[in-house]
Amino acid sequence: MAKRYRATLIPGDGTGPEIVAVACRCIEATGVCIEWETHHAGAEVAEKVGTPLPDDVVESIRRNGLALKGPVTTPVGKGFRSVNVALRHVLDLYACVRPCKSYPGVRSLYRDIDLVIVRENSEDLYAGIEFAEGSEAAREIIAACERLQPKKIRPDSGVSIKPISVTGSRRIVQYAFDYARRYGRRKVTAVHKANIMKHSDGLFLDVARQVAEENGVTVHRTANGIVTYEGGEVEFDDRIVDNMCMQLVQKPELYDVLVLPNLYGDIVSDLCAGLVGGLGVAPGANIGDKGAVFEATHGSAPKYKGMNKVNPTAVILSGVLLLRHIGETDAADRLENAVAAVIAEGKSVTYDLKPDRNDPTAVGTREMGDAIIKAVLGGGC
Repeated sequence: MAKRYRATLIPGDGTGPEIVAVACRCIEATGVCIEWETHHAGAEVAEKVGTPLPDDVVESIRRNGLALKGPVTTPVGKGFRSVNVALRHVLDLYACVRPCKSYPGVRSLYRDIDLVIVRENSEDLYAGIEFAEGSEAAREIIAACERLQPKKIRPDSGVSIKPISVTGSRRIVQYAFDYARRYGRRKVTAVHKANIMKHSDGLFLDVARQVAEENGVTVHRTANGIVTYEGGEVEFDDRIVDNMCMQLVQKPELYDVLVLPNLYGDIVSDLCAGLVGGLGVAPGANIGDKGAVFEATHGSAPKYKGMNKVNPTAVILSGVLLLRHIGETDAADRLENAVAAVIAEGKSVTYDLKPDRNDPTAVGTREMGDAIIKAVLGGGC
């Protein structure tokens, strides 16, 4: 008898419900039995119940330990904080995993990209420790900073705090090494700005080097501060974040798994998505010790809501990550291969995957899902 799983399903808002519905059908086509427990979050829910993240959503994910989530709309500069960020914090989903992989048929300047971003999810500037310009709290923070160090802060400043801890750094770098071993990856690269932020990013780099040593890498430190790395079942190196961005554009083939603090991870993951054709083919996972939420990297595109127009690939590939997470490797491979086959054929794909975005032969969201399901069931498209 086939094993049955129970997972929370969060359709999201904007185009979320329609692309999530297609993704669920594609997952079910693999034969893996998942009972979906549906709960709602996002801007549309906030209008009805006063919060974008009702307690029942969090309780369901805690109970099931597994969730597939559609994109939700987040106001820019006002309103509630991101539902995504809130979920990561309340459930301690400390590892954001975003594979960026080339699929033939997707328009891109690059070929054969196969990178994985492992982003620390719980701290850094995304910890949400902020003080509004002109507030009493901001004035107190500014005064305290000026007492503790000589640099002056303009009194009309807003202030954000950037905490990076030994605990958070250690577990995310170890996660990157564990991920690399589990999936047969060759190298982990720690990305930082330790040359400038010596007590936050510097701490991250120091801990990353310690973890690398614990994972069999030899770290050579010279008297003049030069550090080199040697050996290890999984190799290790480090790069300053601005140089890393340049290197990814010039020679991405040199890199494999990148592990980064929160803010850099967010930025670099979008850069890497650009290398493979954009956010439409960029899946994601947020993973902790007691749960995992799988979601596309892209947003909710509310202007396309209900138009059966948007590309469902990123959410379907997030379903592939979910299947791998629960150990259903064969099903995951079949679904990913089906997505790749449909995209490579180029017939039953949405407008953004056509060479000409105005191509009248482009199909809708549901129809692309139908083609992928056919490929899953028949081994071809």
